[in-house]
Amino acid sequence: MFVTTSGRADESVKLRAKTLAGDFQIPYIERKKRSIANYMGHHQADCLVLGKERDELHRRGEQPFFFHPNSASFRIKRVLRGESDPFIEAAGLKKGMTMLDCTLGLASDSIIASAVVGRTGSVTGVEANPYVAHILKRGLKEWVSPLPELNDAMKRVKVISGLSQSLLKQLPDDSFDVVYFDPMFEEGLTDSHGINPIRSWAHYERLTGETIEEAKRVAKERVLLKEHFRSTLFVEHDFKVLIRPSSKFHYGTIDL
Repeated sequence: MFVTTSGRADESVKLRAKTLAGDFQIPYIERKKRSIANYMGHHQADCLVLGKERDELHRRGEQPFFFHPNSASFRIKRVLRGESDPFIEAAGLKKGMTMLDCTLGLASDSIIASAVVGRTGSVTGVEANPYVAHILKRGLKEWVSPLPELNDAMKRVKVISGLSQSLLKQLPDDSFDVVYFDPMFEEGLTDSHGINPIRSWAHYERLTGETIEEAKRVAKERVLLKEHFRSTLFVEHDFKVLIRPSSKFHYGTIDL
């Protein structure tokens, strides 16, 4: 991995890129009149590209990954109209509650959770890949939508870079009302193109009983799991399954 900038970056972007390269302890390569693909081919490495408007992760042969609120953009409109959202219903979230999202991913669920719990609540998301965590931190803070409620919800999501298994062990009992897991589906499930660019950057590790036990200790009210309907995790760990006949994924809950 190395850091570079967009083609016409100003000095402030270059300085930020150099600083970030130092933080990550990876090379900074000054961008000249060459394509990102050329740089990646020459250095045989992935690339974090910093720009004035957004930052991107590049990998050879794949689409770049950058932040976009994706489904949260239309889901939040439904919530604001008073319509139901399956995730919010499964989580049991209300104004003032707190949630730990152990598998932040594209942050769509965390954004909706943030909108529902409001300023008196809080949402914290854990992202295992440090480069993805960087993309999310900047995107959530700086993305500008025509909808003020969406902007506010995004800004309130706190991003932690690290492994949720390790973080859970460090947290006190009853730290959050809800602890949520949405692991990358083993079945390769998704009809959404929005999630595809993140797949190669995702942290694939099967959810263990030890991690779920830690989640039960950390959660005050509920542990929530979103998984493919064929997943054995629901039965293995005594989740109450909320069957959704028209969906390929189900929610499972453990109430505490």
